[in-house]
Amino acid sequence: MVDASRDEAQLAVRLYNDPSEIRSFEGFVVHMHLAWLYLLHAELTRDGVDFRYWRTQGRTRRLERIDGEPKRWDLATCVRHRWPDTMQPARANLEFFIALRNKIEHRYAREQQALTAAVGGQSQALLLNYEEELTGQLGPGSSLASRLRFPVFVGSFTDDGERTLRRLRSQLPAPLRTFIAEYDAGLDDSVARDPRYDFRLRVLQELAPKDPDALAVQFTRYDDLTEEQRQVVEAIGRKGYVVVRERKRPVVGHGLQKPTQAARKIQDRIPFSFNTALFTIAWKKLGVRPLVGDPHPERTDEKYCLYDERHNDYGYTQAYIDKLVRGCASEAASGRCWGRLPETR
Repeated sequence: MVDASRDEAQLAVRLYNDPSEIRSFEGFVVHMHLAWLYLLHAELTRDGVDFRYWRTQGRTRRLERIDGEPKRWDLATCVRHRWPDTMQPARANLEFFIALRNKIEHRYAREQQALTAAVGGQSQALLLNYEEELTGQLGPGSSLASRLRFPVFVGSFTDDGERTLRRLRSQLPAPLRTFIAEYDAGLDDSVARDPRYDFRLRVLQELAPKDPDALAVQFTRYDDLTEEQRQVVEAIGRKGYVVVRERKRPVVGHGLQKPTQAARKIQDRIPFSFNTALFTIAWKKLGVRPLVGDPHPERTDEKYCLYDERHNDYGYTQAYIDKLVRGCASEAASGRCWGRLPETR
């Protein structure tokens, strides 16, 4: 079971990283589904858990069978057994892909590139969670690290590549954008921001003498950083930095969006009409910044908005855009937020 699971995971990654495969993302989702199913079945077998389906007829208890074979738990049932806590990020990530698989298999097989761009963070988390479960349950010798390499790619390493990926995300059909936004909106903020649900990296090119013992790509966990290092990382995520050799230089306003830009990005990700008027209602209702004329314009919620004293205006963060997208994911949520039903595009 474990060998079959590892084979499925490797096939999933091979498909994901192969640009010649037209349905590579669908293949990744399907084969990671099987990899997780076989792994959790292996754990249940090891632990002596009966994971067959039974049905009761009167006083008789009978096995459910398919083509003569006992019917065993599907992945969703295994996930609920493995993580009874609904607030567990790994469970939320797996349940997201179970639901997404049902959609892309039946309706959205042609949206491969756009989906890859839209849920790349969740896809990376799905694989890393698998590796953690594999090694945590079966020991470090079972790791896939020696078999899976960091791919050579362009992606968001170039400006043109980043623009292409952003354009692809905006081309997702409205029902798929709604599904993704509604799923995120239903999660607790602590789960939605957890890397076990959605794994994201900010890559900084290292311009230092080559260390023969160092790897080309090395990952440092946030929990392993010192308090000073965490502050630097959080500042990079909030404002952005240009890193030049050993010195860090802040780029004023990097990553911050003006209201018109932010409203346009929100519009691209939700199925309802959204404009700067609604954007203004939002920041007033959520209190992310002071009202016009306030004697202390700098007193903002820094996670979502920063005041620019030089230009006497405000910039809004990606976290705030994501928050509004989650809040506008469904008709009911939008109605509660704005006090009226949204206009469908």
